[in-house]
Amino acid sequence: MTIVSMPEGSSASLGGDRKVSYFSNAYVLGLTVVAGIGGLLFGYDTGVISGALLYIRDDFEAVEKSSFLQETIVSMALVGAMIGAAAGGWINDVYGRKKATLIADVVFTIGSLGMAAAPDPYVLIFGRLLVGLGVGVASVTAPMYIAEASPSEIRGGLVSTNVLMITGGQFLSYLVNLAFTEVPGTWRWMLGVAAVPAIIQFTLMLFLPESPRWLYMKKDKAEAIVVLAKINDPLRLEEEIDQLATALEEEHQRKNAVSYWDVFRVKEIRHAFLAGAGLQAFQQFTGINTVMYYSPTIVQMAGFESNQLALLLSLIVALTNAAGTVLGIYLIDHFGRRKLALSSLAGVIVSLILLSTAFFLESTSVATSLYGWLAVLGLALYIAFFAPGMGPVPWTVNSEIYPESYRGICGGMSATVNWVSNLIVAQSFLSIAEAAGTGATFAILAGIAILAFLFVAVFVPETKGLTFEEVGKIWKLRAQGSGYGSGSGSWYGSGYGSGLDKVPLLEEGN
Repeated sequence: MTIVSMPEGSSASLGGDRKVSYFSNAYVLGLTVVAGIGGLLFGYDTGVISGALLYIRDDFEAVEKSSFLQETIVSMALVGAMIGAAAGGWINDVYGRKKATLIADVVFTIGSLGMAAAPDPYVLIFGRLLVGLGVGVASVTAPMYIAEASPSEIRGGLVSTNVLMITGGQFLSYLVNLAFTEVPGTWRWMLGVAAVPAIIQFTLMLFLPESPRWLYMKKDKAEAIVVLAKINDPLRLEEEIDQLATALEEEHQRKNAVSYWDVFRVKEIRHAFLAGAGLQAFQQFTGINTVMYYSPTIVQMAGFESNQLALLLSLIVALTNAAGTVLGIYLIDHFGRRKLALSSLAGVIVSLILLSTAFFLESTSVATSLYGWLAVLGLALYIAFFAPGMGPVPWTVNSEIYPESYRGICGGMSATVNWVSNLIVAQSFLSIAEAAGTGATFAILAGIAILAFLFVAVFVPETKGLTFEEVGKIWKLRAQGSGYGSGSGSWYGSGYGSGLDKVPLLEEGN
């Protein structure tokens, strides 16, 4: 898979077009895959609990009798992830991406083994909290690490590999769920085996370097240049060093240390955070983890009572999710982030309306089989539209829209928004479905998806193929009241200067 980049920005000085392949640099690909194991942990945890919960209810009578306790078992990992993501930005800025990953692996492993040995629901809930802490830190760290080690032409696809690992982890979790359905201690194996990829990542990460951008800005310029030389060709290496030197000079000129308050006080950072956090919130409020957490339950609500059949159908949903993400990896650097998100949301809206209709019809008819299969089709279509676009786009955009000094803080804050939104959905979905009906619940999600479409159309710029420094210029112009327009290049126009006047070539050249 090869990207032909058009001359733009500072890259134009290199002369001619450059062909950059996802597979042309084995070193970068290796960094991406190992860092992406954090995404695998993320995905496995979100997927495994949906199947394990079916068997946890059988073992613990208190869980069987309480919808609130069931939702708490699911949601406690989200509480941990919310805290982990909030702290993850600070950990990344102070200690670096590598140490943050190692910390996340240790905490995740302890939590997984604790869940496997839980004698009661409350120890299980504490284990879920620890696992969530690890996942929260990893959710901030992995896309940031990958983005900072990627050439700009293929950054979107490489960061989306982390999302592929998330969806792959969800698919793996359903395979594990099915594999252990007849094994004594079913749910304990399902939850405990999650420690394996965390231990693997910890071991491999010991042999990998720190993010070159973090090294240059925070620790050791010479070491950073060594890592950058393995990532870039000589001409690009010189360009990267010049850009980092400029960024470091700007940081030295700043009188005060970067603070959380600056995210809201500094206008250009505020605009960037609005776009990034808004994408993260809408990713959750359009219902993706409703589908992933509760897909077996939704399938049973659609009329399929067997636990094993529910898990099998959920496996198909997870496979569709992973396959769609593979498509997204290709499209995000060809089609662009903004167009991909808008196309994805359009399909999500249609799918949610179909789901809502299926459940409304199912509730008014004795013959549930047809409408049950219609609901399952709606779930599959939802994933098919969501996975290539709104799956990878929020994480990719958030890994590239913030200046170096704010990347950790803003990345952590936006990931926290994602997890808070995730928590709200997970904690409320079953209760709302019981009170208003499943059809009405999906209708509400369809309405939110329409709002998401409008949000992306208005607030999210296209960042395809741009360096971090060129993305920063977009927000500076936006802070000055420039940059609005119409059409596919609504955030680009003439007069940008510093190379950004050539950015429309990125839209029109494919």
